Parts: sequence; C-alpha cells; structure tokens
Amino acid sequence: MNLPISLPNILTSLRILLIPVLVIVFYLPFEWRYLASAIVFTVASITDWLDGYLARKLNEMTPFGAFLDPVADKLLVATALVLLVEVQASAILAIPAMVIVGREIVVSALREWMAQYSDKQSVAVSLIGKIKTGFQMVSIIILLVNGAARDNLFAMIGYISLYIAAGLTLWSMFLYLKLAWPDLSSGMVSTKNQNTESE
Repeated sequence: MNLPISLPNILTSLRILLIPVLVIVFYLPFEWRYLASAIVFTVASITDWLDGYLARKLNEMTPFGAFLDPVADKLLVATALVLLVEVQASAILAIPAMVIVGREIVVSALREWMAQYSDKQSVAVSLIGKIKTGFQMVSIIILLVNGAARDNLFAMIGYISLYIAAGLTLWSMFLYLKLAWPDLSSGMVSTKNQNTESE
C-alpha cells in the first residue's frame, strides 16, 4: 500500500511520533522534565497549525491527511491530559479533562454516524472550534510547565484556560448534535450504506 507522501502529511506523522517522546520526557528523573515536556507539546502543536497551512498553500490536501490530522490532534491532547491528571491527582483538573476527552469520543462517533446515515456528512471547522483549540493548547502548555504544582497563579491561569476550553468544547458538541438531531430523532436511518455492521 502506497501512502501519499507530502510535507503536510510528514508533519502530521511527526506529531504522532512526538507523542511517545512527550510521555518519555514527562517521566524523566530530572527537575526540568516538565519544561521539556511543555516544549515537546508546543512543537507538536505548531506542526498542527503548520501542516494545515502548508496543505492549503501547496494544494496538497489529501484524504489520508484529512483522516490523520484530527487523529493526531486528539491523541496528542488526550495523552497530555492523562499525564497532567496523573501527576496532579486533582478533581479540578480531572473534570475538564474528562469533558474534553469525552466530547472527542462523542463527536467522533457522531461524525462516523453522520457519514453513514445522514445527508449532513461533514461539518466545517467553526470559529468556536478554533478558539477552543487555542485555549486548550495554551492551557496544556501552561499546566505542563507548572508540573505537579497546583497552588500558584500559573496553575490558576492554566485551570481557567482549560475550563474555558471545556466550555467551548461542550458548545461545539451541542452544535454537532443540533445539526444531526433531525436525523437522530427521525426514527429511521438512511439506506445509503446498507452494508455497515455494528462493532
């Protein structure tokens, strides 16, 4: 099987490869591990913006890239949140992390359902989604730098940013559900994909 090789796809793949690097660096037995993990996460986040920009600029948008890019984003964010929840062991952090990860599961399932059964097969990335991503990435970087500390101004800024991201996450999920609700509540499903089996 030949995978489409392009600079945007290489950057997306690099983002996935940086995920185990993030985990390894986070658990290094050195005081600077939190700062280093924040730097790794920042580099990975930059590739998220850069691969999309280059794909549009170079007209190299591919189905493979469209599939892999959101997967890489979700894996990166979920991994970082798991690391932060583990090191802080705090409900203050666990609640927005649960909301963000849970939303990604719901929306991913909803997108798959819409692709198979709904005439509304896709939803463009909204301004709310972009703002949410911005708050999410900034909050994670701040909290990674802060490490296990919870009672300082830096941590509070990170928590507030993460709660804003969680709120925007719920709002964007509501927009997805609102779009799909007429089909979800109709009592019937489209027959355009009759060979689909439940997993």
